[in-house]
This record gives sequence, C-alpha cells and structure tokens, in this order.
Amino acid sequence: MAASAQNFMAALFISFTFVSTSFSQSILGISPQLLDLFAINRVFGHRKILKDNAFYCESWRFTVETNDAGFWNLTPKRCTSFVKDYMTGHHYSSDSAAVADQSLAFASTVKVSKDRMDAWIFDVDETLLSNLPYYVTHGFGSETFDEIAFDKWVIEADAPAIPASLKLYKELQQRGFKIFLLTGRSEYQRNDTEKNLVHAGYSNWERLILRGPTDNGKPATQYKSEKRKELEDEGYRIRGSSGDQWSDLMGFAVAQRSFKLPNPMYYVA
Repeated sequence: MAASAQNFMAALFISFTFVSTSFSQSILGISPQLLDLFAINRVFGHRKILKDNAFYCESWRFTVETNDAGFWNLTPKRCTSFVKDYMTGHHYSSDSAAVADQSLAFASTVKVSKDRMDAWIFDVDETLLSNLPYYVTHGFGSETFDEIAFDKWVIEADAPAIPASLKLYKELQQRGFKIFLLTGRSEYQRNDTEKNLVHAGYSNWERLILRGPTDNGKPATQYKSEKRKELEDEGYRIRGSSGDQWSDLMGFAVAQRSFKLPNPMYYVA
C-alpha cells in the first residue's frame, strides 16, 4: 500500500475511533490529517477530491428542503450565484413541476364527496405566486429582508404565477376540491393580493385567509395551524396542502397529505 494511502487509512481510523467513543456529543471532531486530505484539489490515488461551492451549495439546499437546516436567516454568500442559477434556470421549474405532479397523483386517489367539503390549501408566496422579480434585485435571499421594500413590491401586484402551481390549481378545481388560500400576508394587503392572483390567472378560490390584528406576532406554524383548525371546525376535510415553507404545512390540523415546494431563498419559522 502506498504511503499516502496508509496515512489516509490511519487518519480515517483515528477519526472513526473518536466518533465511536464520542457519539453522544452533538459536534464531532475530525483529525487535522483528515481535514488536510480533503483540502481543495487534494489528489488521492486516481481521484481528485474537490471542496467547491457547487457541491457545498447543492448539499446546503438539500438540507434546507428536508428541514435539516432548521432555522436560517440568509442564503450563504458563497451560494448566491448557485441560488440564482437554480431559481432562474430549469432546475427550479423542474422541481416545482415534480411536486405538482405528485400532488395531482395523490389528488387522483381522493374520492371527492358531493357535499363539496373536500379542501385543498395553498400558501401564496413562492407557492402560487413567484417573487423572483423582487429577489433578483435583492440578492436571491443573501440580503437581510427589507419589509418596506417587499411591501412596495406587493403593492405592484405583478408577481407571476408559478406555472406548475397554476396548472395544479386548475386541475384541483375541476376535480371538485374547494380551494383555500392561506397566506402570511396581512389583511391590509388583501386588495393587492387578490389583484395579483387574478392577474396571474387564479380565480374562484373559496376563501383568501390573511393575518388579522389578532394574528400579529404569531409564529407561522401556529397561525396557519389555527386557521386550518377553524376550517376543520366548519366541517371541511383538508385533503391536501401546498406550501414552500415547512411552517406552511406543520403543526396541528394538518392535511391528509402535505406537499413542500422548493425555496432556497428564505426561511419562515
């Protein structure tokens, strides 16, 4: 065995021994030798181990979508270009379409009752409407959220529909689902939100639910859970729920099936 390979195996043994004896700790140490072996462009055998932004950012996005990242504030600066390429290229639209396809596949298994009480809940931002034109000029999530600037964008009522979501929305209506829109936007934004939704192609929803005065300050999970519970108390069966945030979908009074759309630009707790 070559000397470099022997050193590599020794470093691995030391590291794994440490892990096996210290697995109760939340952060595991890695030996300096192993870190050195994984440095940028380090060559081992016939393989070059790269520690580049593309791999890092793809893995970071994976943890965001699986909710393993937990609470996070900003897109990492080193991933701004990655997120830009993801959101403006084919990857985002393909992922969104895949989620819509799975949503419709589930909806096809639901026997919609004649009582018209089978409901599907949609979030609005980054679920039905895309705020990408806003984030193009605001760092794709790498800048601190500017509520005033975003409110001005909402007033413009010019956010386009997410094509896959618009198609799903119309398909669900045709199948007899009652559509509810449950958004974190505030009541004072109702007119602008309705105008934008109609302009983007959405229509005939059963109810648009926005934050009222008593909802201010509530975490999104609590607020949306409470609103879902109110619908259940009215007799609605929440068959499906679509949102770009885990806080759109989790909590109590959850849907029979929930579907998470991709969003690496921001996190809402």
